[in-house]
Amino acid sequence: MNRTVTYDELIAELKQLANPKNVEGQQRFSIRGGIQLGVSMYDLRRMAKGVRDHELAVHLWNSGIHEGQLLATLVDDPALMTAEQMNAWVNGFESWDICDQATDNLFIHADGILYLIPVWAKREEEFVRRAAFSSIAAIAWNRPDISDEVVAGFLPLVETYATDPRNFVKKAVNWALRNIGKRRVSLRTQAFDCAARLAQSQIPAARWVGRDALREFETKFGPLKKET
Repeated sequence: MNRTVTYDELIAELKQLANPKNVEGQQRFSIRGGIQLGVSMYDLRRMAKGVRDHELAVHLWNSGIHEGQLLATLVDDPALMTAEQMNAWVNGFESWDICDQATDNLFIHADGILYLIPVWAKREEEFVRRAAFSSIAAIAWNRPDISDEVVAGFLPLVETYATDPRNFVKKAVNWALRNIGKRRVSLRTQAFDCAARLAQSQIPAARWVGRDALREFETKFGPLKKET
């Protein structure tokens, strides 16, 4: 059952829950952007429970409050989310947590995401490119209705952009590769082979992505046996 709550009520509760010490801790983990109140994701999920309101989400996103934007990703209706809105939000990403919550909670369930992923991957902005690969990671894990054939089409993007040395990009590329290999059984060999190629790269970022993925695959599944 949908629960009705107003923007003013949510903002008032966010301010009541503000914790400056949590803000300091968040910033140590590179969580930044907007007006930070230090409200936990536990409390945000509690506040969002049972709420599905597109207009409210847009208002929260425009609040300029970090936790307001996180709440927006939890209460928006993906059926009403357009490519234009996703592009507008992704252009405003300032932190990995906003990026990952938006992609996992919302974007991967919206029409148009499969077309936006390669567009975002080509963009140079750190959190826009991260959004492409956090979306791939979330789709591989949480959208079994999206076929393995479609997900396999993202592996060339992984191989291309694994060369990006920026921390929040290479970690998302690695995350996408690992999730494909772990969750999509029919793609495991392709993911393993991709990781093996990257592990031999002369480019440090790509080599790290490949070696880290290989290590996890081999720990979980053992050395992959090639078909003869």
